[in-house]
Amino acid sequence: MLMFVIVLIGMATTVAVKQWKVVVQRDLEADLLAKGSEIQTALALYSATIKAGRVMPGEVYPQTLADLTTLPKPFLRKVYLDPMARGEWEYVRAPTGGIMGVRSQSRATPVRQRDFPLAVRHFEGRGTYYEWVFQHPSPAFGMIAPPGSVPSPAPQSTPGSSISPGGGAQVGRSTQG
Repeated sequence: MLMFVIVLIGMATTVAVKQWKVVVQRDLEADLLAKGSEIQTALALYSATIKAGRVMPGEVYPQTLADLTTLPKPFLRKVYLDPMARGEWEYVRAPTGGIMGVRSQSRATPVRQRDFPLAVRHFEGRGTYYEWVFQHPSPAFGMIAPPGSVPSPAPQSTPGSSISPGGGAQVGRSTQG
C-alpha cells in the first residue's frame, strides 16, 4: 500500500511540474510579446519623429536601443532584456544601418501559435521564439487585405526593401550592457 501511495505521489508531482512549466512559459511569452511590441512601436515612433517635416526615402533607425530612451522625447521607458533567453536581444540590422528590430535568442517552441495582436500577427505558425521578429516596418502590415478580399497565404516583403518578412535583414548581437 505504501509503495502504491509513493508511486501515486510521484505521478502527481510529475504532472504538476509539467503544468507549472507551461504556466511559466506562457508568462514569459506574454512578457516577450509586450516588451517586443513596445520596442517595435518605439522604433516606428523614432523613425516618424526623425523624418517629420523632411523628405527622406526609407526609414531612419537608432544605432542602439538606448537611443530610444534618451530625452527630450524618450520612445521607450527603458532598455529591456529578452525575457525568454534572459539576456540581450539579437538585433535585426537595417541595410542602411541602425536597428530595425529585435528578436529573442531562444530557440524554444512557443505555446501560442495563433490569435496574435495585429502588429505581430505574422508570428502565426512560427516554430521558435527566434522567428518572432519585432521590427519596423512590421511584415504584419503588409498582410492587411482590403475588406471582402481573400488574404494571401504568405506575407509580402515591404516594397523597395530587401528585407523578407520575419526578419531577413542582417542580424547581429546586441552590445548593450
